[in-house]
Amino acid sequence: MTVLQKIPAKKLMKFMRFWPPYLASGIKVDAINEDFTKIQVSMKQYPWNTNYVGVHFGGSLYSMSDPFYMFILLEHLKKDFIVWDKEAKIKFIKPGKGKVRINFEIELSRISEIKSEAIEKGKAEPEFETYIYDEKDQVIAHVWKKLYVRKK
Repeated sequence: MTVLQKIPAKKLMKFMRFWPPYLASGIKVDAINEDFTKIQVSMKQYPWNTNYVGVHFGGSLYSMSDPFYMFILLEHLKKDFIVWDKEAKIKFIKPGKGKVRINFEIELSRISEIKSEAIEKGKAEPEFETYIYDEKDQVIAHVWKKLYVRKK
């Protein structure tokens, strides 16, 4: 078990902004619901996360979408399961400017299904999708994630 795995998930989320890749990109966890099934993340635009043509750097947009589905599942499945990101894809729809945000959600019923599938079949590979929005609530990117879940 790593040092980070020993920190309660909600506490870890509060300190994510100080994680070097997030600190450098200005990525911030804004909200987590009570049952840890929803996380909202945002990123303000700064000169250091802006690309040559004046919009958000694509790598920073991907970084803000990277670990949060995994964190939600890890929190609910605890130490009895392995949860890894397996595949990811991001489709840039329009240039992102200003403050951008993304929401992650896995309903408790879906978490239960994933857990059951991992136990019954030896593994589960759930897929999730979400969107990154700009300040005008326009979609700037579509994010697709596939995770790998199995019982230890």
